[in-house]
Amino acid sequence: MLRAVKPSVSVLLPAWNAEATLAAALESVRRQRGVALECVVVDDGSGDATRALAERCATEDPRFRVLESAHRGLVSALNDGLAACRAPLVARMDADDVMAHDRLARQAAALAADPTLSGVGCHVRLFPRAGMSDGRRSYERWLNSISSADDVAREAFVECPIAHPTLCIRREILTAFAYRDAGWPEDYDLVLRLLAAGHRLGMVARRLVAWRDHPGRLSRSHAAYAIDRFVACKAHHLAAGFLREAPEYVLWGHGGTGRALRRALGAEGRRASHVVEVDPRKLGQRIDGAPVLPPAALPGLRGRPLVVSVAGAGPRAEIRAALAALDFVEGRDFVCAA
Repeated sequence: MLRAVKPSVSVLLPAWNAEATLAAALESVRRQRGVALECVVVDDGSGDATRALAERCATEDPRFRVLESAHRGLVSALNDGLAACRAPLVARMDADDVMAHDRLARQAAALAADPTLSGVGCHVRLFPRAGMSDGRRSYERWLNSISSADDVAREAFVECPIAHPTLCIRREILTAFAYRDAGWPEDYDLVLRLLAAGHRLGMVARRLVAWRDHPGRLSRSHAAYAIDRFVACKAHHLAAGFLREAPEYVLWGHGGTGRALRRALGAEGRRASHVVEVDPRKLGQRIDGAPVLPPAALPGLRGRPLVVSVAGAGPRAEIRAALAALDFVEGRDFVCAA
């Protein structure tokens, strides 16, 4: 009878060798309230008890279905699972995370209330808390500072503004874009492609997903999620979008973050014509032929696209305020790409 009920949300949950965490993830899906759901579990050729755990859950609860295949990786598992999803909304979930009982209902309600939104994320709580680094806590604070579609668009080139296991998106849109393996994070690539195509992605500003952080998770262990691949992804989409008509740009910031982005943009055929810095030791020098100038020189560079590549939310806020005082408009005249 439950399988005969048309679901309003399909939970897309790929799993590979996840026997240690899968039961908790599935239980958090099972206890969702206020929404008709199905859960498509894709076993990506696991060598442990992952499939058995998923099949046991499907036997006990007909809202769960299990797909199995040889191990082909996350992108293939996501696209296979997406093809099996029946609901108008698809909610991502990972096999090592846990969702609050009202996550799906709240995200479905947000999408119903605003038809201009193609998808929504939600805030997260990283766990376990013991031993969590200051960097991870800062990252969590940044993610949870994003509360609207405008925030998502503004922060898109800083880091991926929507944690992938929190994404709930309209199925026809996700099907049209699908996932692709471009040698960098498939979730960040998807978000940037959606935004470039004019889709609005919002945020339910509540902590509805407990996001497990551990050394073995894919984002920590796979080469496609290394820092240089994130930078390459940003550079590719900047070159295709904000810098599409501009072979040269102005770069604000040449610390480690700015250097990495400058090199990645160079690989995309984009060259920094000028570098803006506040470090007096760098002023007056040249970096790869580009003169290093103070922020006071920016009015004379108006009309050239400006890429702000400075780490830290505090310094970026100061730079945004300074640029606003000069009538620079974010998204038109400059972007922040940390």
